[in-house]
Amino acid sequence: METRVLPTRHGNALEVNLRTGGIAPREVPEEMLRAYLGGSGLAARMLYDELDPSVDPLSPESPLVFVNGLLTGTPVICCNKVCLCARSPLTGIWGESRAGGFFGAELARTGVTGIIFRGQAPEPVYLWLHDGRAELRPAGHVWGRDTFETAEILRAETHPRAQVGAIGPAGGALVRFACVMFGGRDARAAGRTGMGAVMGAKRLKAIVARGTGSVAVTRPDELRTAMRAENPRARDDAGRLREFGTAGGVPYVEIAGDLPIKNWQLGSWEAGARKIAPQTTFARTLTGHYACSACPIRCGKRIRIPDGPFAGLEGHAPEYETVAGFGSLCLNDDPDAIAAANELCNRHGLDTISTAAAIAFAMEAQERGLLPERAVLRRPRCDRSDLSDVSDPSRGPAWGDGAAILALVHQIARREGLGRLLGEGVRRAAEALGPEAASFAIHTKGLEYPYHDPRAFISMAADYATGSRGACHMESFSYMQGFGGPMPDFGIERGSVEPHEHDGAARLAVLMQNLMATYDALGMCKFVSRNGTGPTKLAHWLSLATGWDVSADELMATGERLFNLKRAYSLRCGMRGADDRLPDRLTSLDRQTGGAAGSLPDMARLLPEVYALRGWDAHGFPTHETLRRLGLDDLAADLDPLR
Repeated sequence: METRVLPTRHGNALEVNLRTGGIAPREVPEEMLRAYLGGSGLAARMLYDELDPSVDPLSPESPLVFVNGLLTGTPVICCNKVCLCARSPLTGIWGESRAGGFFGAELARTGVTGIIFRGQAPEPVYLWLHDGRAELRPAGHVWGRDTFETAEILRAETHPRAQVGAIGPAGGALVRFACVMFGGRDARAAGRTGMGAVMGAKRLKAIVARGTGSVAVTRPDELRTAMRAENPRARDDAGRLREFGTAGGVPYVEIAGDLPIKNWQLGSWEAGARKIAPQTTFARTLTGHYACSACPIRCGKRIRIPDGPFAGLEGHAPEYETVAGFGSLCLNDDPDAIAAANELCNRHGLDTISTAAAIAFAMEAQERGLLPERAVLRRPRCDRSDLSDVSDPSRGPAWGDGAAILALVHQIARREGLGRLLGEGVRRAAEALGPEAASFAIHTKGLEYPYHDPRAFISMAADYATGSRGACHMESFSYMQGFGGPMPDFGIERGSVEPHEHDGAARLAVLMQNLMATYDALGMCKFVSRNGTGPTKLAHWLSLATGWDVSADELMATGERLFNLKRAYSLRCGMRGADDRLPDRLTSLDRQTGGAAGSLPDMARLLPEVYALRGWDAHGFPTHETLRRLGLDDLAADLDPLR
């Protein structure tokens, strides 16, 4: 079935009923955009309004929203994000994931702001958006194929320059942390909270977009002038990010005590960090750089492994989180095995953060004798560039075993062997293995930890505990201030934040959570905040793009509104204040070595401070006064019976 897209000034949303094949336009009122912007802000309002907490996240009745940031596709620096939002099958609460690259800009050029998917297709399908039209097409021929193959095939049958967002085998197998991959080999992932599993449950293989339009802005000349001044500043400030990508931070976070080592047990790993860092590996493997849409930083890197067991493997270089997860977290100092694990996750459509966390959990469970005897591995054949595997039973996973890591990636993606357990996420895996396993299952609200340690940056402890989707480093991004980054709008000068200090940590977390909520709603990459880009600049750029008269205070109030709206969604899904906690290991284990030795977050102090700053009651619910102040009065009727 096909429908005509009728662009408006801010674009239309589409309602796609996968069960019937029906597609209908849904206009988004300007006042709704003004209150919630776009991206995950607009999605939060849409999903909150129709939430039925009794509906399972993988049920056909659970909606999935693709929505661009409000400024995605405009000339505003690094505004290229598309957001995917639904109830998370991994956590059961608010689910949100974002991806950069070029898909969001291409979607904007089709005239579509967002897409709401409902139901389950009788057979696999993909959505093709082009030339002002939208149509569902059969996808049985690519169901089960990896994301790279899928992108190539679907471009061949649609348009060679189309942008593709697709799930891999992991999404089809309903792995709870399956992701959605964009850009083919120049991989960008909507990685966290299992949006790939939601697509798989709906038998939605991909969204393919090719647009010929443009996104209108109100004051284009002034906006271009502002960007001509901003782009060189961002490029010059990028430093090692531009040279080495995000993984260039590995040696520095190791020095700071921020690198996760042996499932968060150790404080230093200097030789290993040096071995896996791109400052060492790129001399042998780097082949090029690439950027996302509207980005002067070009943090994306391409590599090719020239020799050894993985000779010939080429593609997207592992990002920081991937290097830390498959490297230090698992005590694996083989950079080629890390690159191979990254390749497999990208092809299978797996979140590298949760996948690595599940494997490190399995390694510790094996060390403690908690894995069942039948949990043998299918070892991959390491002498082939296609990374195919063979059925050779072996021992369980051991620390530093690169072959075991690759075997488990395969098993998780296919839900085979031990992967059936690990594909459920560490919270459910620990519940299956017994009480001892819970002591080293590192998650908050079911979301595995990203690889910045809250013992190294106390503000991150407040963020992880209260974040909308669970343990998420991107919800506040305040470790950047801990590393010395400025945020002048908040009175934070370069180098003024003491990362191990509790004073001011809760305030920093709350301010940055509110600010980053606006980044997500605008579609802006958070690396723009590295040089202190705060609400004053954002409000000015938003005003130039939309014609609205927006102040910095109004923008921050919008961020606070969005954060509380997502909180309310999760409260209705069963989350409570008691879930605002860190794993015991991260509040009680003093690693004694490294840059954060002796530093432990005091949650008994931090949480009450966050609640007071947020205007939440003692149980973690926004008070009536807070809801009124934020224009969310209608939420009270839903929340009051739950208090």
